[in-house]
Amino acid sequence: MFAALFYGAADFCGGLATRRSAMLAVTLFSQAAGFVVFLIVRPLIPGHAVASDYVFGALGGACGGLGILLLYHALSIGKMGVVSPITAVIAAALPLGVGIARGEHLSGAQIVGLALALIAIVLISISEERRGTREIATAGVREALASGVAIGGFYLFLSYTHPAARLDNLIAARAASVGILLAIALVTRSQLRANRADWPLIAGAGLLDMTANALYVLATFNGYLSIAAVLTSLYPASTVLLARIVLSERLSGIQKAGVVFALAGVVLVSLR
Repeated sequence: MFAALFYGAADFCGGLATRRSAMLAVTLFSQAAGFVVFLIVRPLIPGHAVASDYVFGALGGACGGLGILLLYHALSIGKMGVVSPITAVIAAALPLGVGIARGEHLSGAQIVGLALALIAIVLISISEERRGTREIATAGVREALASGVAIGGFYLFLSYTHPAARLDNLIAARAASVGILLAIALVTRSQLRANRADWPLIAGAGLLDMTANALYVLATFNGYLSIAAVLTSLYPASTVLLARIVLSERLSGIQKAGVVFALAGVVLVSLR
């Protein structure tokens, strides 16, 4: 649950920063900032990782870096209250499916929750124009769907690391995410510039995201993958709340219903 709170706050900070600064710069610098802080505190949490832990960590980090890049872009062009739940539902679906394939039993409540989550994707994607007509919102939705798949991969790959590794898998994960983002910047010849006023948001996003990563990894070592991933996917609640308080972002009635369905679906899926 705490991982969800930190992820939601990180997404809000990163998404807000990308509305004024270059998306790739915000993503890369926030990931790097979180990495630096992690390396400083890492000696306090020693682990004993093997080669496979670093491999799966790196694969997860590559997925995570791309997922965050897509998510921040989606948050910058679409409504946070729409984009965030879509990404969360898709991100939870992949590890949930793998967890079931591993033999994790799906209860009746979880089946209902998954159905609600799928319905929510449609509801929260419907926007109401000023003239009163309704249409499917496209701004940020495509990117949110792709981001959900990538973040789901991040959740999944990190779950294959050993508990003895503790948080050492995150070293490879964050190095991979920073590396792939830097490679994208070099290939696209993007200018990595951020407004000075956005640096607190960028650093905050990186620190919050890194903390959430650590909490998620520890959660996977102490329970089912499906439960950890789905509970972590409750993060839209804090993103939507912050968007409402800080940005006064309003949703239509049907979108509010969609958000409720999404959050209710995640809660039901977490029940055993």
